[in-house]
Amino acid sequence: MSRRAYVGLGANLGDALATLRRAAEQVASWSDARNVQASSLYRSAPVDAGGPDYWNAVLAFDTDASPLVLLQRLQDIERQHGRERPFHHAPRTLDLDLLALGELTHADEQLLLPHPRLHQRAFVLLPLLELASGLALPGLGELECFVHSVADQRIERSPLQLFSSK
Repeated sequence: MSRRAYVGLGANLGDALATLRRAAEQVASWSDARNVQASSLYRSAPVDAGGPDYWNAVLAFDTDASPLVLLQRLQDIERQHGRERPFHHAPRTLDLDLLALGELTHADEQLLLPHPRLHQRAFVLLPLLELASGLALPGLGELECFVHSVADQRIERSPLQLFSSK
């Protein structure tokens, strides 16, 4: 069954923009990723952490893949780009989060869907709503309702694009 997947991308170490672009191209190249769309790039302050500003975006695509298959693929891409997890909220070369997969809910030790904090983070919420205004998710409802609660988080939309124009 095909569902709309939403993946959050973030990086704040190394050449973060180049890393995000390469990771997005890797996801878009999956044979079962159809109708791929990318939000604008956003620059945001770290939340609950130190370090340089992050670059963030959200990808959306239709897929028949299961949530755990998607999670494994995303983690493989993170590892290819040098992702390490030395401590909670550590700066990172690449962070890929499966945010939602259609109306599916999933809860186990590996994955929670929808992502449990997506509505609390401007760097996820704003690019997600850019791609899917009016999106409602199980357990959260209309995501637009949460925009006011992230208004104090520093974020700016960049004119740069995740995918280069062809």
